[in-house]
Amino acid sequence: MIDWHVLTGEYPPQLGGVGDYTRHVARGLAATDGVVHIWAPPCDEPDAIESGIVVHRLPDRFGSRSLRVLTRELDKHPDARLLLQYVPHAFGWRAANLPFCWWLRSRRRDSLWVMFHEVAFPFGRGETLSRNALAAVNHVMAAIVAGAAGRVFVSIPAWNAQLRGLVRTDVEWLPVPSGIPVVNDSQASERIRARHAGGGPLIGHFGTCGGTIRSVLDEALAQLMAASDARVLLRGRDSDRVAREIGARFPQLRHRMHGTGVLDAADVSRHVGACDLMLQPYPDGISSRRTSAMVSLAHARPIVTTRGWLTEPLWEQSGAVDLVDAGDPGALAQSAERLLRDRSRREQLSSRACALYEARFDVRHTIAVLRSERVSAPGRIRVISTTEDTEDTEEESCGFTPRRSSGCPEQRRKGRVAPPRPLRPPR
Repeated sequence: MIDWHVLTGEYPPQLGGVGDYTRHVARGLAATDGVVHIWAPPCDEPDAIESGIVVHRLPDRFGSRSLRVLTRELDKHPDARLLLQYVPHAFGWRAANLPFCWWLRSRRRDSLWVMFHEVAFPFGRGETLSRNALAAVNHVMAAIVAGAAGRVFVSIPAWNAQLRGLVRTDVEWLPVPSGIPVVNDSQASERIRARHAGGGPLIGHFGTCGGTIRSVLDEALAQLMAASDARVLLRGRDSDRVAREIGARFPQLRHRMHGTGVLDAADVSRHVGACDLMLQPYPDGISSRRTSAMVSLAHARPIVTTRGWLTEPLWEQSGAVDLVDAGDPGALAQSAERLLRDRSRREQLSSRACALYEARFDVRHTIAVLRSERVSAPGRIRVISTTEDTEDTEEESCGFTPRRSSGCPEQRRKGRVAPPRPLRPPR
């Protein structure tokens, strides 16, 4: 049995993709190792009671009081394995919590493993002095943490460039699974569809709709809805507000735009299952760190998304998503409109999405890697995929080799994932 202690900047009921990911991984580890301890910042809402998971709320966001608590409690666990869910801005101090990093370095007698969801704020010639100063501090933080770790994971291979020269072990690519388990409730999904679709196709989006994503999404949805009788269902934090704002901007579309606001995981699954396709643009392109994309893949939904500088080759090679260039809302809308007209293409994407998720991203791969005791050669940079029975080189790991997946057909036989439904052709 491994004495797991997971340090994270967020954990449900706190909202966020890293928190959802941490809970999903904790459940998998608890199922095999008995007890998993979660150390997270304070939360106003009560924690759910789950078998094998003990949530410890710290007095602050990894400040001095928290470090005293962690030192005292971890000293009681001499065989603890620390698993840090690293995002530089997750630990307070305006993303510059150097004392926390030095504390981690002082715990080198513990077995410290680090999962880098993000590494550092990037330097930029056009950035302000303060932002470049933050980037410098972030890189120092990453160097301290990576140097103290016995095992280092990254959510996407692109983070290797930022870690190169900072680590004393191999870097392992550990793609992020969906944090939303698939719920077998097709009747509820059909009721949701009947309530929102109005007899036409239902387009879904999952996420917070913030920043650059929002600007692209607004224009793409407006063009798509103008060219079809599609309805839109937004899910995620503030999605109800976003739906109202888009409706105010395009009044003629107001009655066809719906936002759910925050839902629990089971209801998210039911709402995703109600959609005919998912529209998921990302300014840096789809990548294996995008939990919102993983949710759509796990539910075997056809996906229209974007390619960008962080997009791994596996997305093109697998054929599991429809790709357009990032920052082009017109192309996004046109791709979605073509997909609504082509049922066989939607069925193909649905099947490939499920196969890709089963082969690369399912949480069982993550748990298998974390429970393994891989011995790495110091100073080497290598990406090791999570696919069972394979070990890829850095150049090969981002690709996709089709494999027979026993999970997806079985899911459909059990009614867990509904196949694409026939649609009326768009106007």
